[in-house]
Amino acid sequence: MRRVSIPELLDSDAGTAFEVQTALADLRRINRWFGGTSTTLALLERVISRSAPRQLSLLEVASGTAVLPNAAVEFARKHNVHLRVVCFDRCFTHLDTGVPAVVGDALHLPFATESFDLVSCGLFAHHLEPSEIVRFAREALRVAREALLINDLIRNAIHLAMAWVGRPLWRSRLTRHDSVASVRRSYTPAELGSLLQQAQPAKVEISQYYFFRFGAIAWKRHEK
Repeated sequence: MRRVSIPELLDSDAGTAFEVQTALADLRRINRWFGGTSTTLALLERVISRSAPRQLSLLEVASGTAVLPNAAVEFARKHNVHLRVVCFDRCFTHLDTGVPAVVGDALHLPFATESFDLVSCGLFAHHLEPSEIVRFAREALRVAREALLINDLIRNAIHLAMAWVGRPLWRSRLTRHDSVASVRRSYTPAELGSLLQQAQPAKVEISQYYFFRFGAIAWKRHEK
């Protein structure tokens, strides 16, 4: 199934303020019901198992309302790890998070080199074109001390059919459009892995998860 880069309505906030907030609420449900949260937690668990840290700092890019990083904080606490999160998004109206937040361009992260242990994103990579993924990965690995974590959708025909069938679940017309567009513009694990390698990490790990999700970890350094 060929990748098709269809513009998503939420990317340009193409709706009323109420429609945008409803679409963000739909995204929270998508992550809770269809593997988004569990995928991020699985990636974080891999980091914890590798380095056994007592504390970590994480920059969540395209964080929206911080569902994924907030879940990560609770998960880390259960593993006796203090996780400090900063949210990052392109628009202040998306950032109703209750945690430190910054607005800016993900391709030019406004942070010093190695400012965070981890840079993470969920349902963001498919919004980028191939060359932009490489640029983002290079920026993320510059800002990170340990790794870039990517949680995203798998593009295939069955997933696309399920996205069409699931459209009535969503309250926002933006989500009903974007849920299908997201699958069509997503990457396969092999495609994303190849793009991440161009950013020259020490190692890339990719795993598949529940309901057409996959997680990628681009490690900055080799395991000791």
